[in-house]
Amino acid sequence: MNYRENINAILHYEKFDKMPIVSFGYWRETLEKWAQEGHITQEEAKGYARYGDNSEADKTVMQKLGFDFNWNSCVGVNPQLYPAFERKVLEEHSDGSLTVRDGQGLIVLEKPGVVSIPAEIGTSLTDRKVWEEEYLPKLQWSEDRVRTEYLKNFSDTSKREIPIGLHCGSLIGYMRNLLGVEQLSYLYVDDEDLYKEIVDTLAGLCYRCVKAALESGAKFDYAHFWEDICYKNGPLVSPYVFEDYVAPHYKKITELLQQYGVDIVSVDCDGCIDTLLPIWLKNGVNTMFPIEVGTWNASIAPWREKYGKELRGVGGMNKTVFARDYAAIDAEIERLKPLIALGGYIPCPDHRIAPDAKFENVQYYCEQLRKIVI
Repeated sequence: MNYRENINAILHYEKFDKMPIVSFGYWRETLEKWAQEGHITQEEAKGYARYGDNSEADKTVMQKLGFDFNWNSCVGVNPQLYPAFERKVLEEHSDGSLTVRDGQGLIVLEKPGVVSIPAEIGTSLTDRKVWEEEYLPKLQWSEDRVRTEYLKNFSDTSKREIPIGLHCGSLIGYMRNLLGVEQLSYLYVDDEDLYKEIVDTLAGLCYRCVKAALESGAKFDYAHFWEDICYKNGPLVSPYVFEDYVAPHYKKITELLQQYGVDIVSVDCDGCIDTLLPIWLKNGVNTMFPIEVGTWNASIAPWREKYGKELRGVGGMNKTVFARDYAAIDAEIERLKPLIALGGYIPCPDHRIAPDAKFENVQYYCEQLRKIVI
């Protein structure tokens, strides 16, 4: 069995040969550090920075570390602003920081030397007039949102070595990118009709893109959504609002996926997702990726106990041990063993491997995880 066949068997609770060792990429700063230390070449670090996940550079680094492949193997569509806004510097500050309107119309503060997400200041999407004149025209369906000819390269699964997913977009996380967390929260109270219209517009565009991708003849092993609408204490969107306004769109898209034989559907949502999880499950999303350990110690175990085998997972490996020692890695693998034994679960480091990770520690993790017999 190849990696794809093993992955499909694991997520369907069928017999498999071996557990593939997977990761989800790295920070660019991580590869820059490893290149400086001589573990990888500068060309490999630059190649990943330019071409990203599953590029030739990425495959080489994965092999040197001991991973089988990068889990992020999705083919995307474009249900976002098209074209995006032109990035515009609104103000320059004495400390070198910039107030910027980004491609999504969000007003952010960019600080020199800071590589994390810029601080939100405001949004250009201030009212219905702006929505209708500046945003809505950029969110209309057009055939060039889906690379139909390119997708035809994925119509033959007979020689496929790794699973290929269809990235279905975002039903409300992208709305947060347009509005910011604060305005997203206010809008539901200030203008509920506009709130619903934005959700319906974004979700409807996702549906059209997914439908076109499926009709292209491409065959997908799974489908995937991105949301990122939770933080360490729970969701940034009320579960009641999420169920009323967003869930019906999930159901519509997952039912479409089922018609084309895609029955593994995952979602990427950072933070503590527990109160949203049953809503996703009810509406056809059955796989959580990643399972962010975080300060709240998320794990598939209590979810499986509560929801049964319908819930699958990829992730849940605490990558912070890569900055420590072999003993910490051994302890983490011992924690993962009973989770792997549950079935329908594939361990993967939470998100991207951070710059504090030691190259030899990541290698050791891969070596030890490969020794596990299921």
